[in-house]
Amino acid sequence: MKYRPYDYQEYAKQWIIDKEKAGLLLEMGLGKSVITLSAINDLMFDYFDIEKALVIAPLRVAQCTWDEEAMKWDHLRHLKISKVLGTEKERIEALGIEADIYITNRENVKWLVDFYKKSWPFDMVVIDELSSFKSPRSQRFKALRKVRPLIKRVVGLTGTPSPNGLMDLWSQIYLLDGGERLGKTITGFRDRYFLPDKRNQHVIFSYRPKEGAQESIYNKLSDICVSMKSQDYLKMPERINNIIKVELPEKSKEKYNQLEKDLLLPLKGSDIVANTAAVLSNKLLQVANGAVYDETGEAKHIHDEKLKALEDTIEAANGKPVLVFYSYKHDIDRIEKHLKIDDLRVLKRVEDIADWNNGKVSVMLAHPASAGHGLNLQAGGNIIIWFGIPWSLELYAQANARLYRQGQKQNVIIHHLVAKGTLDEDVMKVLENKEDRQEALLRAVKARVDKVKGGRE
Repeated sequence: MKYRPYDYQEYAKQWIIDKEKAGLLLEMGLGKSVITLSAINDLMFDYFDIEKALVIAPLRVAQCTWDEEAMKWDHLRHLKISKVLGTEKERIEALGIEADIYITNRENVKWLVDFYKKSWPFDMVVIDELSSFKSPRSQRFKALRKVRPLIKRVVGLTGTPSPNGLMDLWSQIYLLDGGERLGKTITGFRDRYFLPDKRNQHVIFSYRPKEGAQESIYNKLSDICVSMKSQDYLKMPERINNIIKVELPEKSKEKYNQLEKDLLLPLKGSDIVANTAAVLSNKLLQVANGAVYDETGEAKHIHDEKLKALEDTIEAANGKPVLVFYSYKHDIDRIEKHLKIDDLRVLKRVEDIADWNNGKVSVMLAHPASAGHGLNLQAGGNIIIWFGIPWSLELYAQANARLYRQGQKQNVIIHHLVAKGTLDEDVMKVLENKEDRQEALLRAVKARVDKVKGGRE
């Protein structure tokens, strides 16, 4: 297929070419893969600036997205790609192949750095979903940090750079610039821009930005980071968010309230114990969904109200395919048993993606953590149902973007099954608030490029 880039895609490609440290905060669906591959192609064969590129991506994206994107466009088909995935033997064999671009998943970063401890061969590294490196304590960050001085060009791609606040930015920006803008250490960054917030005597649980910190941070990033939103550059269909309130039975409400109050829910033959705030939150969300794991790991039934609401919502879709996001393993078991739909599928394999896009699946169950990055599902449907809602803005936004993205022809309807009087309602509020905070960063580094008039065939 002949590539006819939008104006914003040319702008983004040139941003990568012009800057050895480039952060592209591209909203899902804007074509970050073809933009980046086009930049790699130009840098490799027109500018002769790089010889080998490494792409680090979520596993499923590494398996099927990047090489498929290269094969899709005429100007990229000559690129030789080797996927460094699978067993250690398979990874070593893939590294032995002479290629232009090597693709690996982020779980292999430490192994790859250890493998090349004597001579790092990649002069350009692309980090797809840069926000997955937001923890400075993670092995993947520590490993990539070691070889950062050996990398000539780094590109970070993400649509959700600060899903949980400004503190998330330090490690991501460090991998781009080696600490030039936000400092060499997370401690220094924290001391410079934040004040202790929630604490218990000497133990500090959270920090809040100092006055003026937000603007100062954004200013420091503006020369290497640029953001783009779909509605600014694409003719997108409408996105319709719908809250479906689910009323729990009185007995289920009593069990929920008892667990919330006493941190202990006695059930027939077992107990549900929640001894920390995090565990309690998790247990309460499980109860809201209709079942909860006891201390032995067995799922205990609480109610079927969300299952009934799910069934009604699917029926109201009038035969249209529906993508359902679940939270827990027991959600899958109960949904499959309750719905009894022959072509219901749980998203696990690359073949499931193809079948969904080819109209062979009426109900697809997916976990936002496994389907939240890079998968193109927009050809298979336009209806999402959130059976269980995650705290993570990143997972939530990325999962919705599987259908609400470039190439979607219909309005996208996103239903949220929210159990009344439960933590579900608080989670929805948190997601909305985080969206507001992140918007400020995206506005601060927004691309200054004319809206698109042309397009791609």
